Amino acid sequence: MMWAHLPDQRFDLLSRVMHDHALIGGSKLRDVVETVRFCDTQTIELRERADRPARQATLCLRFGQATIRQPQNLREEGLPDGVRLSWVEVVEPDAPDGVEPLHWLLLTTHALSSATDAWQIVAWYKQRWMIEQFFRVMKTQGFKIEDSQLQLAPRLEKLVAIAAKAAAIVLQLVQDRSGGDPHPASLAVSPHEINTLAALESRFKGKTKLQSNPHPKASLAWAAWIIAKLGGWNGYASSKPPGPITFFNGLKYCADGWALRDRYMPQSFGGEMFHWIICFWSRTKSSDQRAEPSRWPGSVRARLQVRLRKGVSRAQHRR
Repeated sequence: MMWAHLPDQRFDLLSRVMHDHALIGGSKLRDVVETVRFCDTQTIELRERADRPARQATLCLRFGQATIRQPQNLREEGLPDGVRLSWVEVVEPDAPDGVEPLHWLLLTTHALSSATDAWQIVAWYKQRWMIEQFFRVMKTQGFKIEDSQLQLAPRLEKLVAIAAKAAAIVLQLVQDRSGGDPHPASLAVSPHEINTLAALESRFKGKTKLQSNPHPKASLAWAAWIIAKLGGWNGYASSKPPGPITFFNGLKYCADGWALRDRYMPQSFGGEMFHWIICFWSRTKSSDQRAEPSRWPGSVRARLQVRLRKGVSRAQHRR
């Protein structure tokens, strides 16, 4: 029972209720919640997701406390008969036509004394989707951190730290892909990388305005558009917005190129963002199995080497 196992007072838990809980005294959590009147209303912003466009939701809120009874099928000894928790429920009474109304019933170890405290719980829970996306990038569909062959804890900790940095960059691109927030590309991209992306942008410019990068140059949304294109996104309005795996693939494409260039042109500098991706791939194997360019698939290595030779030839011709 996770609620009874907090390490110390510095930790709190927050979880959404999926199944009803039995309470001390014989009643059920949802039955108790239904007896409490809604006390406040607020409109919140819901971020865009792959299965849902961004929108506003007007929610009614109520909150209270309940003592959750220990499940009868637990074998662990020494647990209390019940744990006193706070609950928060938000309901969307007037959802747009064709949209599933938002309804969250949340449990938390945080103490709540006002509606302001309860809305803070709702605000924290809103971040759940982004947290799930972070772990999605870290695990099976992204960096595959669970497949690491490292066995020593200190090395694994370093690997996780590098992957977390790279995953955070991926999520920055996801959050700014629409250009709603005027953030500069320098938040996640170095000057070297901005120049590289500017050079790559010409590969994806179409003949019409709809097929061109619509964002101001050197903005984070501008960089996200180019990296999404590298990751396989077609850019059409009818397509879904690029997600974290698309950006992951785009960044990996760039990182492979930078790693090859740095191997054959050591004096060059790859840049901050791509550096983190390169560092990750070089540490995913054990110390005697580094993910060097010589170990990359032959087709990828050959293609990158041809591009590198062409770039060097053009540079020598200019001189």
